[in-house]
Amino acid sequence: MLLTLMKSKLHRVKVTQAELNYVGSITIDEDLMDAAGLLENEQVHIVNNNNGERLITYVIKGERGTGIICLNGAAARRAQPGDVIIIIAYCTLTADEAKTHKPLVVFPDENNRLVTGGQAARG
Repeated sequence: MLLTLMKSKLHRVKVTQAELNYVGSITIDEDLMDAAGLLENEQVHIVNNNNGERLITYVIKGERGTGIICLNGAAARRAQPGDVIIIIAYCTLTADEAKTHKPLVVFPDENNRLVTGGQAARG
């Protein structure tokens, strides 16, 4: 049996841009991608805390150190700059692997920057 579990998440990042006229996706600061173990083109789920919208898209690398979180294409209709979102990635594990799996949760600051110490937690 295979189970789908949360692999990692960027908790409460702020949308910095929304670009409607773009081929869909979400652009994420590469520092944040690294911290959450996200890969370019990886599927992610996005939850908008401001309006309750949920969507699925894929990751595009954003410029490192900029704090960019940009919803592109149709996803731009689901959030606006300033909205707080959660970006979640999932993985597929066997039942045995799932028993010991610890997801990685990253807590950036209000400017989508990593803070020294305590910005990520497993479990």
